[in-house]
Amino acid sequence: MKKSIFLPLLMFAAMTLMATTACAHPQPQNKGIEMAAPEEDASNADTIEVMSQAMSRIIKNVVVLPSVYYDKHLSNERYPVLYLLHGATGCYSDWSRKTDLHRLADKYNVIIVCPDGQDSWYFDSPIDPKMQFETYVSKELVEYIDSHYRTHANRYMRAITGLSMGGHGALFLAFRHPDVFWSCGSMSGNMDITQYPDSWHIKDRLGNLADNEQRWRDHAVCNLVDQVKNCPLKPAQNIIIDDGLNDIFIKNNIAFHDQLVEAGIEHDFTVRPGRHSWDYWVNSLDYHMMFFDKAFERGRELMKN
Repeated sequence: MKKSIFLPLLMFAAMTLMATTACAHPQPQNKGIEMAAPEEDASNADTIEVMSQAMSRIIKNVVVLPSVYYDKHLSNERYPVLYLLHGATGCYSDWSRKTDLHRLADKYNVIIVCPDGQDSWYFDSPIDPKMQFETYVSKELVEYIDSHYRTHANRYMRAITGLSMGGHGALFLAFRHPDVFWSCGSMSGNMDITQYPDSWHIKDRLGNLADNEQRWRDHAVCNLVDQVKNCPLKPAQNIIIDDGLNDIFIKNNIAFHDQLVEAGIEHDFTVRPGRHSWDYWVNSLDYHMMFFDKAFERGRELMKN
């Protein structure tokens, strides 16, 4: 490991040890059911289990509905959806345990979905058939949520964001699936995974960097800029990116911001005081929610035309 990144990586490893034991991931299952009965976690958020055909196993997800969802006078109302991704070593219940998602769901009248991405980096791993999380989040889970809840099944009314691994994952999924996610964001995301070839199980998903350099490049968000620039779908995606001034990925994020500027891709980019920590991410989520709320308002107008 290079000395220049040893200390930041050590700090990040210490932070991730704080993950709760509730994040233990179940072994792959071959149950022929789509969803088990919801269970409640400590935050009073519903946990649903969705069968992934791509992985032949059940994946857990937290779903938070706005309070008005069950108002009998609003039984025909449909809602936008925010897919909120966790970071490395985390799990589906992280966000619901760290902040009040019900407050945000009520304030913005939005359904919030937190999938269990495990340590997948939200890739379809070419070497591990049990790690097909690009397909799971961008297709299987979206289709499940749209078919079981009163959503607007429209790209304009879907957003995806996340922290750290989930920040990279959110942009990776949105940039590769602009027909699914119109709005996307990243908090403290690692925009260039090729800089960390031995960290956070990335090589377990893609193979060793030395033997699979092109594969790694194809899965790095920083190498998807041209794909975003040349996307035929209009209007262009809504993108929000932020990072803490003392975050381990701050130089990484500034470089990515410069790439987007050079390519002429509109986006919001903010640097605020903060480190790679939950204090930063919980605060950051409020800004992302405001950004997505404006996008949803614009989306409603576009759906009328």
